[in-house]
Amino acid sequence: MGHCTSGHSGGIQVGQQVADFKMDTYIPTEFTFGEISLEELKKEGKWTVLFFYPADFTFV
Repeated sequence: MGHCTSGHSGGIQVGQQVADFKMDTYIPTEFTFGEISLEELKKEGKWTVLFFYPADFTFV
């Protein structure tokens, strides 16, 4: 990660490009788990918000 001069410690900023990734996800319309990738979301033209809640393993 690059040096951040905005007073925030680390992390990515709004509008910053991120590397492609895949992750497990819950698909509520199918009541099951699946996998999603950033590449797939980009192909569908969808906006993506990355939100991490590392405090525990519950759904938020």
